[in-house]
Amino acid sequence: MASVTAGSTTTCAHCGESCTTNDLMWTDKHFCCDGCKMVYQLLQKNGLCEYYSLNNNPGINQRKQVRSGKFAFLDDAEISDKLIQFKDSSQVHVNFYLPQMHCSSCLYLLEHLHQMEPAIIQSKVNFVSKEVVIVFDPSQFSIRKTAELLTAIGYEPYISLNDLKERKSKFNKALIYPLGVAGFCFANIMLLSFPEYLGLEDAEKQLQGIFRLINVLLSLPVVFFSATPFYKSGWKALRHGYLNIDAPIALATIVTFIRSMYEVTTGTGSGYFDSMTGIVFFMLIGRVLQDKTYEQLSFERDYTSYFPIAVTVLTEEGEKPTSLPNIKNGDTIKIHNEELIPADGILTRGKALIDYSFVTGESVPVLKEMGEIIYAGGKQTGGAIELLVIKEVTQSYLTKLWSGDQFKETETSKRHSFVDALSRYFTVGLFSLAIGAGIYWWLNDPTRMWHVISSILIVACPCALLLSNTFTNGNILRIMGRKKMYMRNAMAIEQLSEITHIVFDKTGTITNPKEQEIHYTGKELSHNQIKQLISLAAQSSHPLSKSIVRYFGQYSPNMSVTGYQELPGKGIEGFVDNELVALGSKSYITGQNDKYDPSTQVWIAFENTAFGYFTIQNKYREGLPQLMQDLGRNYKISILSGDHSGEKNRLEKMIPKGSHLLFEQSPQDKLSYIQSLQSKGEKVMMIGDGLNDAGALKKSDIGIALTDDSNNFTPASDAILEASQLKALPQFIKLSIANKRIVWTAFIVSIIYNSIGLTIAAKGLLSPMVAAILMPASTISILLITFGLSNVAGKRLFTNH
Repeated sequence: MASVTAGSTTTCAHCGESCTTNDLMWTDKHFCCDGCKMVYQLLQKNGLCEYYSLNNNPGINQRKQVRSGKFAFLDDAEISDKLIQFKDSSQVHVNFYLPQMHCSSCLYLLEHLHQMEPAIIQSKVNFVSKEVVIVFDPSQFSIRKTAELLTAIGYEPYISLNDLKERKSKFNKALIYPLGVAGFCFANIMLLSFPEYLGLEDAEKQLQGIFRLINVLLSLPVVFFSATPFYKSGWKALRHGYLNIDAPIALATIVTFIRSMYEVTTGTGSGYFDSMTGIVFFMLIGRVLQDKTYEQLSFERDYTSYFPIAVTVLTEEGEKPTSLPNIKNGDTIKIHNEELIPADGILTRGKALIDYSFVTGESVPVLKEMGEIIYAGGKQTGGAIELLVIKEVTQSYLTKLWSGDQFKETETSKRHSFVDALSRYFTVGLFSLAIGAGIYWWLNDPTRMWHVISSILIVACPCALLLSNTFTNGNILRIMGRKKMYMRNAMAIEQLSEITHIVFDKTGTITNPKEQEIHYTGKELSHNQIKQLISLAAQSSHPLSKSIVRYFGQYSPNMSVTGYQELPGKGIEGFVDNELVALGSKSYITGQNDKYDPSTQVWIAFENTAFGYFTIQNKYREGLPQLMQDLGRNYKISILSGDHSGEKNRLEKMIPKGSHLLFEQSPQDKLSYIQSLQSKGEKVMMIGDGLNDAGALKKSDIGIALTDDSNNFTPASDAILEASQLKALPQFIKLSIANKRIVWTAFIVSIIYNSIGLTIAAKGLLSPMVAAILMPASTISILLITFGLSNVAGKRLFTNH
């Protein structure tokens, strides 16, 4: 595939990004960096260039080079054994999470790793969860070499402390076996019941007893195994003083079984084993579908999901990769560029420029000098530094964000759906009617008493009620999922429909962390001066310097810089093409006091003459002002930020009057604010993106974690929303409200049906056989109604989104 040229800008043949220079070429193709060129050559050498024909510029940019020895910790058997799924003398199976995976080209390349490395036997991709299982020969290859190979082609594995834990499936497989048993028994009982439904000839009457006996045997596993989840749930609810929807299901199952056994043993009928097993089977289907919906997403994450699995510890013997649980007080650890600091420590060597935005929300990195304490959770954005650990990982500041009471769920804190209240009244009414009808017929005609009671319990089985709720919620979850809103469960939909106050985090939530708005004010700069400027800025690791380099992306920072000097908190200077160039705060460049926040202005000077300044501001999400106005019509709005108040005036113009703006908020401040709103009776929705929002997200009535990629790591939450769909938040809220109305409609229809059926059954005019036929018919009709209404609501709300 040849390079693409757009106007005067040449794009990289591997990743599609703009090339800052035309010097990097191989054959007729241009590349933006040596890394992309190397990957292209590697793929062509191994005959894998079909990778580029499946999608346009599918590669991952390789400008960010991974340091040598980054995966040395995988040579430690104690660590690597925790990552291995299977191991014997001939092969090792290892699973890696690859967040860069994004298209069919990725799938193609990752499943052809054996062409690049003969020691790899097989590689299998799970595209949904962005994971790859690689099987290799341990006599020729290792886990470390596997990780380094993946990194070399642009798919650096994400390995966190959480990987040391025992892997647990997010899907509840305990329901699969009961479902399989119930399905097998139900199908066979139905098959054996058809002859009796249709009528048996006199010559075939001898088979009737055999069929009934087989039905009895097939019903036993369903009653005593498959239905146990309903028995346990119903009994647990009774023990805590309330009735849930599982109680009448359990009772209907038991009563139907007893009635059926009575008919078979007395020879008065064939029983209702088909209805009984059908109830259990369809209920289990609903449970399994609910559990299966978003198993690839993680809504519960703690600090182990963010921390690296190991760090470099400096010992007398040299550098030693050590797993985090083995880090102790007094250890000296080495932190490289872009690495997360896992433990509180004192800076003993190097200059630290710590990005705490993930913990505090402050977007400007903090400069730390030797002797100062650096807290866990910050990311080093400069060169390598050394820290003396003063608190172990489990005792660090970061881990305390998860130790609060908001993360401890108790019985009283568990949320109950409005469906529970409806089912409670339904169950009480059903039992009362069954008892009342039983007493009436016991006094008037005892022979019909059990006939009436069983008919009432069968015809009024809450199957329709439960399935309508389950399938409506499931369809709404599916619609939301297709629109990039991934809800934890059906309860989250209900909580979303009840909110009264919406709280937004600022940094990374309503602002775009990948983009900034940069404006230059001052004397016009020549092309040569721009090259001088970005050549100097490229020497600094400060984010504002990096922003300026990106702003002039079409220029190459290839001029030589001598006498480079960086003054912490002030600026940088150096000789570029024999001319003194400086960047920094206003006071550093002009000698005057800063009237504006220095974090948003970068002044420039050539030969000690100030030329002007760059104003660097956050770029807010697309459509934010309209979103705020739409939400402000029905809900109260608050914005919390750990950042400074430099953009307060700008924000006030975007949000509705009466909204609350709070800056320099710590994680505890955000949590306290949520609690104060709830104490006033508000139903609060919190939307955040970082670790600093974790407590507030957990404490709120519904917490939504915003992410630019649903597979990226996000704080514990009730829902995950892709950032591109933030503007559709009002539609998601309206859909959740529609969901509740649809469930209510289904309940009303079901109540009307039950009222008619129960009236006839209570009078003794309805046989259990007819009741057993009406029960599934009503269920199917209600499911069709709820499915249709939820689809109509989704199409109406998201027509233009």
